Amino acid sequence: MADSIKVLLVDDHQVVRRGLRTFLEVQDDIEVVGEAADGAEGVARAEELKPDVVLMDVKMPGMDGIEALRKLRALANPAKVLIVTSFTEQRTVVPALRAGAAGYVYKDVDPEALAGAIRSVHAGHVLLQPEVAGVLLSQDDAGGGQGRSTSLTEREREVLGLIADGRSNREIARALVLSEKTVKTHVSNILMKLDLADRTQAALWAVRHGLTD
Repeated sequence: MADSIKVLLVDDHQVVRRGLRTFLEVQDDIEVVGEAADGAEGVARAEELKPDVVLMDVKMPGMDGIEALRKLRALANPAKVLIVTSFTEQRTVVPALRAGAAGYVYKDVDPEALAGAIRSVHAGHVLLQPEVAGVLLSQDDAGGGQGRSTSLTEREREVLGLIADGRSNREIARALVLSEKTVKTHVSNILMKLDLADRTQAALWAVRHGLTD
């Protein structure tokens, strides 16, 4: 299991956690390393267990999923957080993405699609549905960096466009015939120059400024 994706389940309903664990544990490349019943416990377990991906419910007693996300970011925890929400909670997706979520899935997601989403965010993709992107892009504070595109090199603009297309660093490296280390350097430079926190904000910035097809 050394190469498996380590997943932490954070949900206040035990039956939900049990169902998720039952399904995910039959996946050859996914290992459930722990569970938590609320945001505070989720943060503590994420620091202890160092999962690759945290599957996080939004509405929980005490510390909710969005506040837990902010705590993980403040702690510089590298885990990718995949938010679990419902259609009726769509308004919570925007603050969750702003807080650092790598994407989100709905609570009635097909099990295979859930496993695919976990693999996707682990690979560095940003899961952003069109309707949510539209909400984010319609708001003035959808991400920093406005007016700074001229500070990017042509290569950085190419990398940024591929980030917006949902490409991982490995895929960007292949597309541009670069090493992954070089791509990581470009990504770091982009975030610094545009004053952005993460790949999600970078993807939104690229869409907003017409760097995607």
